[in-house]
Amino acid sequence: MKKVAFFDTKSYDLNSFAKYNKNYKFRFFEEKLNSITVDLAKGYDAVCVFVNDTIDKDVIEKLVEYGVKLIALRCAGFNNVDLEYANKKIAITRVPAYSPYAVAEHAMALLLTLNRKIHKAYNRTRDFNFALSGLTGFDLNGKTIGVLGTGRIGQIFIKIAKGFGMNVIAYDLYPNPNLDVKYVSLDELLGNSDIISVHIPLSEQTKYIINDTTISKMKEGIYLINTSRGGVIDTQALIRGLKSGIIKGAGLDVYEEESNLFFEDMSDTIIQDDVLSILVNMPNVILTSHQAFLTEEALSNIAQVTISNLDAFFKEDKLNNEVCYMCKN
Repeated sequence: MKKVAFFDTKSYDLNSFAKYNKNYKFRFFEEKLNSITVDLAKGYDAVCVFVNDTIDKDVIEKLVEYGVKLIALRCAGFNNVDLEYANKKIAITRVPAYSPYAVAEHAMALLLTLNRKIHKAYNRTRDFNFALSGLTGFDLNGKTIGVLGTGRIGQIFIKIAKGFGMNVIAYDLYPNPNLDVKYVSLDELLGNSDIISVHIPLSEQTKYIINDTTISKMKEGIYLINTSRGGVIDTQALIRGLKSGIIKGAGLDVYEEESNLFFEDMSDTIIQDDVLSILVNMPNVILTSHQAFLTEEALSNIAQVTISNLDAFFKEDKLNNEVCYMCKN
């Protein structure tokens, strides 16, 4: 029976993977995989990792030395993996689409909460404060929303936005000719959108696509939603945009320096990240801890697809979900 070491695991991982596992011996570690913890992978045939594990050159070198044959990502993104160094040394698979509905719906939930001040109303009524001052929002119907990225998640978000009667425009490095949406240039999207929702993967081309320059081109009073990756937004530029009023509000499920914070209970800790502290304390910012994926359906899909990736690799079948260097993933 093949042995698989899971890193950065939570209770919901244990439950979902235990439900679908029949052929493997799983060991779940709470520690994130990095150069310090990689020794835990000794004696395992594969490792299963998540978004905040660090699979760099040093880690890959050790995994190969220890005889690990496969890195099974239980997520869609792979920007935390040194694909170039891993090339022809170790196989890598991922879960390309565990529930695009979950992420798209969470993006809309952030927008609705931010706009209608649901979080503020919730806190008020718990103190029996039923005043409505400061809770005014706006109708989504008729507003223009710019969607950055039209992959699986972006496409579902577009359908949701249209359901609210919104005018949708989109920008993508690789437009989908079969998608019923109006594609525009990035500058046109920035200048004409009342709301922007970001659904692009993090790459060299998209890192800090939201920066001081692009923010200066936005319509004043815009709302910004990000459920993709923290690194697509320059956080310092975002804060400047919020302070200037160009960005009226931001709903964020990701943060570029989240790796040592998100998914953990830090309530008894003095947070040393001053930038994050500023964001959390801004009244026009809602921050959730990378939870957009977290639905029962998504957890089931993650477990089933990850296990099918393990099956395909160890049976030497075709790896439909392989991630590799210099190939289309």
